[in-house]
Amino acid sequence: MYRNDGHGFATESYAAGAGRGALVLVRANRFQQIGAPIADAVDRLAGADLVVDLGARIGSREWFRGLFTCLSLCTAAGMLAPDLKPVSFSAEPPLNRAQAEQVRALAIAPLSLGGDTGHRMAPTSYAEPLTDTPERPRIELSATLGQGDGFARVLERAGVSRDEAGKIASMVDGAVPLGDLNAGTRMDLVLGRRAVKSDPRPLESLDFRARFDLKLAVSRVDGQLLLKRIPIAVDHTPLRVQGRVGSSLYRSARAAGLPGDAIEAFIKAISQKLSMRGIGSDARFDAIIEHARAETGEVKIGSLLFAGVTEGKKKVQMLKWTNGSRSQWYEANGVGETKGVMRQPVLGHLTSSFGMRFHPILGFSRMHQGVDFGAPMGAPIVAASDGVVGFAGRHGGHGNYVRLNHSGGISTGYAHMSRIIARPGQRVRQGELIGYVGSTGLSTGPHLHYEMYRNGKAINPTSMKFTTVQQLAGRDLANFKAKLNNLLSVRVSNGGGASTVKRADADPKAARKAG
Repeated sequence: MYRNDGHGFATESYAAGAGRGALVLVRANRFQQIGAPIADAVDRLAGADLVVDLGARIGSREWFRGLFTCLSLCTAAGMLAPDLKPVSFSAEPPLNRAQAEQVRALAIAPLSLGGDTGHRMAPTSYAEPLTDTPERPRIELSATLGQGDGFARVLERAGVSRDEAGKIASMVDGAVPLGDLNAGTRMDLVLGRRAVKSDPRPLESLDFRARFDLKLAVSRVDGQLLLKRIPIAVDHTPLRVQGRVGSSLYRSARAAGLPGDAIEAFIKAISQKLSMRGIGSDARFDAIIEHARAETGEVKIGSLLFAGVTEGKKKVQMLKWTNGSRSQWYEANGVGETKGVMRQPVLGHLTSSFGMRFHPILGFSRMHQGVDFGAPMGAPIVAASDGVVGFAGRHGGHGNYVRLNHSGGISTGYAHMSRIIARPGQRVRQGELIGYVGSTGLSTGPHLHYEMYRNGKAINPTSMKFTTVQQLAGRDLANFKAKLNNLLSVRVSNGGGASTVKRADADPKAARKAG
């Protein structure tokens, strides 16, 4: 404690307090002038230990004083605590759908969702309504021609007036038929200023790719629309792809860069002369396909033109050639061969097969030189294969009858027609309409009697397989040879010159392992 040493300074002393090692600070008595009793009380109060350790000297006088002090403070705090009563308020009615959407628009969540509500933030006092909205002097936009869409309709949707869209469509149709425009063609438009907001904007310019080698531009000059043709230079040098067959012809050709459709055509052409399983891994393939490169960088790949396979001394070369109106594959010597089966001439079910049978009308058994297909009255009848109409008309018990002469001494007959479409001497293609199902002649109901002859002798049509061989001659053969030599003259190089060739000498599996 501190005590007065008679000079007005406090001296420090230690005394054993209420707790062990407690340091009690006693300040100098400054109340001597008040009186001894009061001074003694103040000294005792100053020397009292109000903060008592309730964990020490339990049961002592000082401990009970500390307990009383703690209880007094807790009681005073409880008495002075505010009165907390529940706050009552009226509940708001639930929001309807429109109000909920408006609340969401004003919240933070739509920002993270990309503003999916479509509402705008509510204007503040700083926003002032405009008496008139200003317009841009010109608008640049693009439109795309859809599948089955009209050219003028696309312009109208972009904002061009109906009269102006029709005029532009007529101008474009004079350069390129509108029906030849491919779906997906993109058009870049520029619309100019208009005098009244309710009127469509006038077209200032229109640019689009009409063909792979042609671009059209429509512009307004001195108030008049003018069409300008912009040719695009195109290099039509074929693309030649060569390589080793390896473990798989398809995978090797794909690895060399040949498109999937071209590979399918290649396999179909080669399989006419070679068995695909018999081609060894060391054989080499040679494919030439249509290839066009525009000066603007676009590339267009067409169909397969040439297919070749070389295995040792054995070489097969097939060239696609159009003879008349039909395209087929020919060997290098000008011989074309087509293998296949006769097409079923009518969509129906087989009701009577080839051979001896009891005739339902004549009442006795006789040879049935064909097959019968049950079909509804008026069902279309098509040619089973390419040929020339040898007869078309009434033919005894056959009723309305058509006979087609095919190559190799093969002919087919179609009887009991209700109506004949083919005419004598007409050349027909496989699948071409020649008449309709009927019940003319010796017939008990609508059906097609279909028969086939080889060198004048009736054969079973259902077992017929045919091979058509054509030999080019004269001018056709000369043109064929010229085209073949022209394709084979395409240089085999690794560069990117006029003649583009890709090589694939490694096995695709080995190439993948090396990569």
